[in-house]
Amino acid sequence: MSLLHLAIFSPFLMAIFVPFLYKGLKSIHTGWFVLALPILLFTYFIGFLPITRNNGTVEKSFDWIPSLGIHFTAYVDGLGLLFALLITGIGALVVLYSIFYLSKEKESLHNFYVYLLLFMGAMLGVVLSDNLITLYMFWELTSISSFLLIAYWYDRERSRYGALKSMLLTVFGGLSMLGGILLLSIMGDTFSIRELISQAGELNQHPLFLFALILILLGAFTKSAQFPFYIWLPDAMEAPTPVSAYLHSATMVKAGIYLVARLSPIFAFSSYWFWIVGAIGIFTMFWGSFNAVKQTDLKGILAFSTVSQLGLIMSLLGVGAAALHFDTLNDNIYIAAVIAAVFHLINHATFKGSLFMVVGIVDHETGTRDIRKLGGLLSFMPVTFTIAVIGAFSMAGLPPFNGFLSKEMFFTGMIQLVNLDLFNLETWGMLFPILAWIGSIFTFIYSMMFVFKTFSGKYQPEKLDKKPHEAPVGMLISPIILAFLVVLFGLFPNLLSYSLIQPAAAAIVPSLVGPGELLDVHISHWHGFNPELWMTIGVIAVGTLMYLTLSKWIKLYALFPGKVTLNALYDTSLYAAERGSYTLTKAYMNGFIRTYLVYIFAFFIGILGFTMWTRQALTIDTSNLAPIGVYEIVLVVIITAGIFTILFAKSRLTSIIALGAVGYTVSLFFVIFRAPDLALTQLVIETVSVALFLLCFYHLPKLNRHEERMGFKLGNLIISLGVGAVISLMAISAHSNKMFESIASFYVENTYKEAAGKNMVNVILVDFRGFDTLFEISVLAIAGLGIFGLIKLRLAKKGEEADEN
Repeated sequence: MSLLHLAIFSPFLMAIFVPFLYKGLKSIHTGWFVLALPILLFTYFIGFLPITRNNGTVEKSFDWIPSLGIHFTAYVDGLGLLFALLITGIGALVVLYSIFYLSKEKESLHNFYVYLLLFMGAMLGVVLSDNLITLYMFWELTSISSFLLIAYWYDRERSRYGALKSMLLTVFGGLSMLGGILLLSIMGDTFSIRELISQAGELNQHPLFLFALILILLGAFTKSAQFPFYIWLPDAMEAPTPVSAYLHSATMVKAGIYLVARLSPIFAFSSYWFWIVGAIGIFTMFWGSFNAVKQTDLKGILAFSTVSQLGLIMSLLGVGAAALHFDTLNDNIYIAAVIAAVFHLINHATFKGSLFMVVGIVDHETGTRDIRKLGGLLSFMPVTFTIAVIGAFSMAGLPPFNGFLSKEMFFTGMIQLVNLDLFNLETWGMLFPILAWIGSIFTFIYSMMFVFKTFSGKYQPEKLDKKPHEAPVGMLISPIILAFLVVLFGLFPNLLSYSLIQPAAAAIVPSLVGPGELLDVHISHWHGFNPELWMTIGVIAVGTLMYLTLSKWIKLYALFPGKVTLNALYDTSLYAAERGSYTLTKAYMNGFIRTYLVYIFAFFIGILGFTMWTRQALTIDTSNLAPIGVYEIVLVVIITAGIFTILFAKSRLTSIIALGAVGYTVSLFFVIFRAPDLALTQLVIETVSVALFLLCFYHLPKLNRHEERMGFKLGNLIISLGVGAVISLMAISAHSNKMFESIASFYVENTYKEAAGKNMVNVILVDFRGFDTLFEISVLAIAGLGIFGLIKLRLAKKGEEADEN
């Protein structure tokens, strides 16, 4: 295993030791120990920048399941490195923030940091895996670990609800994505992403291509909260603020963005990819910003703003698909959309991470996130206000912050579609810049709401649980660093141009970048009085007017019917599924074991009988059977008589004696067949069984009239005869269809020579099949422990009842 693999697995390894650190060093906050890991990982990944800067790559691989073509190939290029730096860098800041946000006296910190480390490792696995099956394994692990993080405060009903919703939707998408991965492997005969990219031309002509495309996008859209799957993200805000800052600004929700970016070289040649990714993305951008304005919870505003910003990035990746329809980079203006997507990916992580931390500070210091109760906090929390202004203004796309630059590039990408003679954009293409502009207006409005509804206006101390004051320095460090990056990348954007943005964009459009060739990435604030600038001026002017008149038109949201929403559809569907499954289960689960056995045996007869019949496996060959002697006939008669006695006996004592007689008679068969050790084993088992039955006899309930006069049931007779017939036919057919020579001669020849034992059965059990015996003993031990536990529980319950009496 390489150092790169170790870096991916290190969060999982660290998670093993967190509980011991939490219990052994209670005087120190567990976060201080965890903090070292993301810092080390961030430093380690920084070392790859000189390689990826020139579009170089690093690959390390080891076999996982080579027979199925599944290898754990860790692959670092510009795109993977960008995400790895976001995961570890933002992760380090979130851990630092959580040290001051989560109290070591009140919170189960070991659970929190174990879940956080699991998520960090899973995300690194997703973005650094070249094998699609490996990627999928980590992908689903992100769903599980995010479920645990969202439900961290599991005693709250809304936390459990939000965690379950996120799990159901993202796992549904993950399973759909798995179907797409399997289709891709069928089409390309490989699970390697790079090998599939090299076959993109042939894959686009395959009849399974469209199905794979749709299934892959279902996985991406559910994870990145695209319309209509966005409904899980607002409910996930019930998680602690450090979780929201990490999952919903830089990591989990960006996994779908990563998947679309990574697989764009395969699918982007298709018009379906362009329209689905681009249209869903731009509508999500508009819909998220439109719904953010009506929110009264600060986290709710940021939740819908995250939906909107993710839609923005997704639409840019869809529009960037047009770039692949040109052979060279010369005059390829559509590559700007890809560059804008990468740039805004970075910007969103910085300003949204800082804003989530600001919300946590406000909630921590005032006891509420409701903007109707907040106001006038500027004089109490000036540092927090400054961070909020930087983050919110960047989110609104105002200069000189980094969000302004990427938003201008976003407008450029949307405007260019109008002139694109591709995918029939001459008709519907105009909707892209229109929705982009309207969505940006609502983005401006909710950004102003976030700042001014919280920090300006009238101070309302009577509505607050605490007297507000500035947060501790430790809680301010992380958001200050992120706010500083917002300003730095806004003033000096080209710091990132060829170190991070160019390599990541080149990985999205590899067919356009030849050996030694780099994309032209030059970002500047001023491009003259172009349409993008006028769109920005319009956003500011209209947005300011609408914000100042917010109270006059906000009531329009009340006109939307509350029962006709995607959330209502989700709740109704979930309730219907629960009631339907309950009704169906209740119909066949009646509480009687005999009924369940009828189901099992009927299925057994049908499946095995049908298989044997259709496969023509029924064969009866008596040529190699030994002659049947008088002793065997006598023993069969005795066994048959014993079985009928068990069935028709009126006394349970008689049934137990008859059952013992059947078992002892079977042991005589082993004696006749010269297997004394098996005969002895059978005698011991029957003796113990009969003894146990007799010991339990006192505790058995008395026979009632129904059992004493049990009537004849044709169905039970058919099931019984069917099972007996199928088993008998299987045994006879198996004996008659010997496909290989008997292995008995091997044991005869090697028992003494290889194992120095004369008892063949013992040698087989202990030496030749020792692991089987070991596992059987383990199963029996586990079963024994389970029975012992049940007995102890029963005794404990009786003891409690006796104490109460």
